[in-house]
Amino acid sequence: MQRPAPQSFDRVLSSMCTEPHPAAREAAERFLATNPGDPTTYAAAADREADAVAALSRIAGLDGAGVAPEGNSHGYVTSGGTEANIQAVRSARNRRGVEEPNVVVPRSAHFSFHKAADVLGVELRTVPTDADRRADVDAVAAAVDGDTVLVVGVAGTTEYGRVDPIPEIAAIAHDAGAYCHVDAAWAGFLLPFTDHAWSFAHAPIDSLTIDPHKCGRAVVPAGGLLFRDSAGLDALAVDTPYLESRSQASLTGTRSGAGVAGAAAAVEALWPDGYRREHDRADRVARWLADELRSRGRRVVDVELPVVAADLGDGATEALRDRGWRLARTGDGLARVVVMPHVTRETLRTFLGEFDDVR
Repeated sequence: MQRPAPQSFDRVLSSMCTEPHPAAREAAERFLATNPGDPTTYAAAADREADAVAALSRIAGLDGAGVAPEGNSHGYVTSGGTEANIQAVRSARNRRGVEEPNVVVPRSAHFSFHKAADVLGVELRTVPTDADRRADVDAVAAAVDGDTVLVVGVAGTTEYGRVDPIPEIAAIAHDAGAYCHVDAAWAGFLLPFTDHAWSFAHAPIDSLTIDPHKCGRAVVPAGGLLFRDSAGLDALAVDTPYLESRSQASLTGTRSGAGVAGAAAAVEALWPDGYRREHDRADRVARWLADELRSRGRRVVDVELPVVAADLGDGATEALRDRGWRLARTGDGLARVVVMPHVTRETLRTFLGEFDDVR
């Protein structure tokens, strides 16, 4: 019997996950049977989680914000950005304690916030983006009120790779007595090599999502949730009387020791120089692809981070999908290419050749 093979990345252009780094793969295999959800029993996995969270804290600017990471007291390795975003909403709701809580997000926010609102029973207020597809600051300010528990900014939007004006959003949140969360799930490993203001070091944000299993090149699943101080995590804690560990702040109970160990190993292998090289390569490739599509008369959104969104013309996207290219569309109907580590210039030359055949 032939063994099934996983999806090849050869023609995957829309995914924000990629091939894991060899060090992450090897570490994940060693920790396959461990559960950091019970850190007393699985002490080695808990130690690797502390290493991973401390490393993520450095990447996200907590040390530059004058807050020294203390083991895993500022966050934990989640199953991904969805869990991290749900938990950020939950923490803010629990800390604010208002009767009719609401959360303000830009239109570009990830769909996980809709899940969070549904699960947690909070009102989700979605505000427009501006002409550059970033959160409209005036609209954010108009949406908050005394019942707002959290205001969200996105640092690297899923569709267009845009970075919201995070310092301004944080100021609006705090003026309203709310918390500020930044969703940097995809771009958190790219943004340190740009001049964007996005991290704990750039603004007084309260929590941040950053996923090692995306540009961090950890194995799936491995997301990350960070808080400026331990109060954010404390607001999530529940008693676990039948475990050796007496409390737990994660959303899931059993968690992936493989994801935790892989995240720690990937960051140790690649931060900062490996990630800087990948950012620079991906940026060059994305801008080259955008220019190639423009030279073919296609409308292309300006590249900010390595996401290329373009109007490929009637039927071209579906024709390319029929040829095996994994392409997604934005909400506005544009084809979207995410230049992840497996997306090379050679791959895109093949893609462009086939696009020329079908357009």
